[in-house]
Amino acid sequence: MWNPRGRGTRTVSDWYLFPERERRGTVASVDLLTIDQINAASELLAPVMRRTPSVASRVLSERTDHQVWLKCENLQRTGSFKPRGAYNRIANLSAEERCNGVVAASAGNHAQGVAWAATQLGIPSTVFMPANAALPKVVATKAYGATVHLGGETIEDALDKAREFAEQVGATLVHPFDHIDVVSGQATVALEILEQIPDVETIVVPTGGGGLIAGVAAAVHVLAPHVRVIGVQAADAAAWPGSLAAGKPVRAQAMSTMADGIAVGLPGVVTFAHVQSYVDTIVTVSEDALSQALLLCMERAKLIVEPAGAAAVAALMTCAAEELNLRGPVCAILSGGNIDPLLLTHVIHHGLRASDRYLAVRVTIPDRPGGLSRLLGVVSQSGASVVDVVHQRTAGTLALDEVEVLLTMETRGTEHRNAALAALADAGFAVTVQD
Repeated sequence: MWNPRGRGTRTVSDWYLFPERERRGTVASVDLLTIDQINAASELLAPVMRRTPSVASRVLSERTDHQVWLKCENLQRTGSFKPRGAYNRIANLSAEERCNGVVAASAGNHAQGVAWAATQLGIPSTVFMPANAALPKVVATKAYGATVHLGGETIEDALDKAREFAEQVGATLVHPFDHIDVVSGQATVALEILEQIPDVETIVVPTGGGGLIAGVAAAVHVLAPHVRVIGVQAADAAAWPGSLAAGKPVRAQAMSTMADGIAVGLPGVVTFAHVQSYVDTIVTVSEDALSQALLLCMERAKLIVEPAGAAAVAALMTCAAEELNLRGPVCAILSGGNIDPLLLTHVIHHGLRASDRYLAVRVTIPDRPGGLSRLLGVVSQSGASVVDVVHQRTAGTLALDEVEVLLTMETRGTEHRNAALAALADAGFAVTVQD
């Protein structure tokens, strides 16, 4: 976790008493976003962007003891907040730049945002995507009108190709986050939040390269400086804590997360200046937390959200109160909903396991008639539901009169899971829980 308010001896309350100039960062070469730029972006985007809803979440309100709202950018055009910044960036190009087209690099959401925005504005677009980009995102990017090239293993590889293309043909590179026009487009999310939830006190933002949180924080700083802005990163792909501690963008040592939408190895110069100046706290969440958050959004809010888009919810579900220092009402931004159905299936199972709603065990039983029936009877009496049974006699560790059963059950949570295990133990079964 990074918290600028912990610097020196100032307390949280002290910080709010100091004038605006004392919240400025150290990246002096970057001009920070102004309210005029944000308002101009809002006026430009109003005819073409959806005004996404903010919906109340009772389950998160109960968990946090604060009223919680979800800002549904997963319902935005192309399924994420990205078209806001992409359209604002492309619409501000000169006539000559428009003629030469635009190029971008992305694993999915930015690619779709650029393709859609360029097509809306009648501008040719080219997008470079990693070779392993999810097929639905590749298909959607092409459907929005872009010419797509696949290659390389990472976003950085794709970005190198995009830069080479821009130099060769004169196309304008539309960076996914590190440009003031992109940041001002993303800032319009905050304008909607402040209108929809006038008494909001905390905004929690999924954070990758920083375009969304930079824009949100810049708008809030001017229009509602009392509002806390909290960024959330995946713990296994977190570049911001180290960068902010170092006072400059620093590349993350690891980049391994299901939340590919926020898996950015190096913050941008423009976004760093805004986050350093205006963001209150950056926290990280585990892969288990991300999968549980996605599952909660599906089950309780009836919303399809990708792992990156669920990061803010994950923080509200799992981070300690002292890390977040919430003040309510709270708004958690659902930044995107573009998820491969195959990954969705995997993440749902991962979330069920993380929530103790799947229980997989290995049980050795006597190889005699009725042995399996007795085992399943105990499971039935415990109230667990059998999902899968594998019955085998060939394991090398088994005696001649033994059978090994791999049993997967659905339970109702930690308490019920423990009760099912206790019932098996009381019935005399030797049980090994499987990860």
